[in-house]
This record gives sequence, structure tokens and C-alpha cells, in this order.
Amino acid sequence: MARKSKKKGKNTGVIALNRRARFDYAVDDTLEAGMVLLGSEVKSLRGGRVNFKDGYVRISNGEAFLIGVHISPYAHARDGGHEPERPRKLLLHRNEIMRLQGTVREKGVTLIPLKIYLKNRRLKVLIGVARGKKSHDRREDIKAREAARDIASAMNSRRIRSG
Repeated sequence: MARKSKKKGKNTGVIALNRRARFDYAVDDTLEAGMVLLGSEVKSLRGGRVNFKDGYVRISNGEAFLIGVHISPYAHARDGGHEPERPRKLLLHRNEIMRLQGTVREKGVTLIPLKIYLKNRRLKVLIGVARGKKSHDRREDIKAREAARDIASAMNSRRIRSG
């Protein structure tokens, strides 16, 4: 019999998901990174008040930064809280940063945040190494999704009739 966790509350789970990323980009690889945050940012993130709209990761001077991700100010923070779109340093090993920097030098490759989640009471961001999709690629994805949906519904209707 599996043991149940003694800890109660939300220790793991997705806080925010960048749904637009997989539609606009073809994600080749993913990487998990920690973030340097202020207390008011953590409170706001736990409330799910984040927007990935124009977010990306920039590597400069051997450090990785999360740029353009809007974390709304926490309403009950002292001294006005934090700046919503400030660059946030990502915690990665030096060899991971160097590998990412090498892949970004390739044409058409960018680093985008895919989701923010809790892991062992720490906030993590999942970074995707992605290439931009063309409009015809997006149409093909939509057609494939609709075909899979039609097949699934046909299988379900067949199962209902025969059962």
C-alpha cells in the first residue's frame, strides 16, 4: 500500500502555464530553473497573478534573466511591493547557461518560459528552447488536433452502440 504524504497544503503544482507558447513555438528541449524573487512576488505568484505575454529568457554576462513576465503587485505588500516587469535572475549551473548560450546563437532559436510551478516549496520555471512556427505549421497542428478529436469521438460513439 502506498504511503500518503504527511505534509498538508500545496507543496507541488502548476501555478501558471504559458498556453500560447506551444502554439507559437516548436519546443525542442526544456530545462528547469529557480528564480530570485522578492517576498511580494512570491505571494503574488502563489495567487496565480502572472502573465507570460511577451516573456523570454536573455543570457548576458554569464547569467540568465527572465524578461517581460508580468507578476502583478501584491495588494498587501509594504512599501508598494515590487516592479511588475523587472528582470528576474534565473538560478542555473554555469554549464547549463553555456549550453543554452550556444543553442541561442543558432538562427531562429529562442528561450521562452513554459510554466511556473512549485516543487518542494520552491518556485521553479520551466524554460523551453524553441523555434518560431510559421502560419502553415500552426494550421497543420490545428488540422491534426481536429482529426484526432474526430477519431476519438467516432471511437466513443462506436463503443456506446456496441456496448
